[in-house]
Amino acid sequence: MFERIAMSKYLLTIISALFLIQTAALCEVVPGADGRITYIGRTAVIDGSVSFDWTGTYLKVRFQGASLEMRVSDTGKNYYNVWLDGNMASKPDKVLKVTGADTTITVLSPADLQARFGKDKKALKAPHQVILQKRTEGSQGRTTIKEFITDGTFMAADKPSGRVIEFIGDSYTCGYGTEASNTEHFSPETENQNLTYACATARYFGAEQVVIAHSGIGIVRNYNGKLNEGNMPGRYQHVFDAQDAPKWDPNVSPLKPAITVIYLGTNDFSTRMQPAERAFTAAYINLLKQIKEFYGDGHPVLCMAPKHDILQLRYIMEAAKASGLGGIHVMGLGASVHNDTTDMGADGHPNYNGHLKIAHSVIPYISTITGWEMMDSPVK
Repeated sequence: MFERIAMSKYLLTIISALFLIQTAALCEVVPGADGRITYIGRTAVIDGSVSFDWTGTYLKVRFQGASLEMRVSDTGKNYYNVWLDGNMASKPDKVLKVTGADTTITVLSPADLQARFGKDKKALKAPHQVILQKRTEGSQGRTTIKEFITDGTFMAADKPSGRVIEFIGDSYTCGYGTEASNTEHFSPETENQNLTYACATARYFGAEQVVIAHSGIGIVRNYNGKLNEGNMPGRYQHVFDAQDAPKWDPNVSPLKPAITVIYLGTNDFSTRMQPAERAFTAAYINLLKQIKEFYGDGHPVLCMAPKHDILQLRYIMEAAKASGLGGIHVMGLGASVHNDTTDMGADGHPNYNGHLKIAHSVIPYISTITGWEMMDSPVK
């Protein structure tokens, strides 16, 4: 009797081991820094994991299987847009919340694929590319991707486009309140960098976007702040939003922007204060020089003055002139670029419709400066 029980336990152990071996053979686990994964934006690789926090950072991963998971940690709570087998259209296929330490999150389940492709077995078994985009900004936390897991295999994702635009900005570029109504206040859930003028402009030109932006930040004064405290000229070289080290080295990145767009200044003049012209222009010139040091003297920069503020436009024009640098272009947004009712989201910030109107204003400038042709296609 005891021999039979022992034999049964022995057989169960063997069967379990064989099942685990078979299951392991059907799965592939790769580190976040695997060379088949494409990252767009400023990232840091540490022990095979990839960390980042700037808003709008995104990645592309391709797999062939019935599911995709990622093992991830986050210092706060961030939200991600997810697209399956497509580009970064204005509306994602789903939104993921990333929070906690060492968490395994299902990016796509068999049910997700079934809902998308139905009974089309050929489509179900085909390779799929997924894009994940950080829609919330650095103040919401830093994400570290440790591993991707699939029950199938991984393949090389699409490489970056030959066109890259770098955007430097504040809450407008972050997508603050783009999904909120004009009666709501800010919440991370309604922040969506993908619905900004920056993303719409990049999509129009078929370009990648690299975003360096933080809500409330200014050139020499942040929103309701004092002078020279954590402003953009002091953060521009950061790998991580609010961390001084490590510094970003543009020479190690394959992403070389064809143009940099700066959309800053609103916060400098916030809450009934304004900086002196000398202080503002000196800080703006400092930022322009950093950009030129990164990408060379011939690199073009488009400086946008905030909506209907003639004084800021004059300050920015003076900074461009006084810098002595070539390839510096300035544009101002008029009062009617978008309205203050139906084009607005949370706390006086534009919604998607308002951002589209800004994009329509910016696109001709970028076309002229870069030589990229304007196309008979919608801005979206």
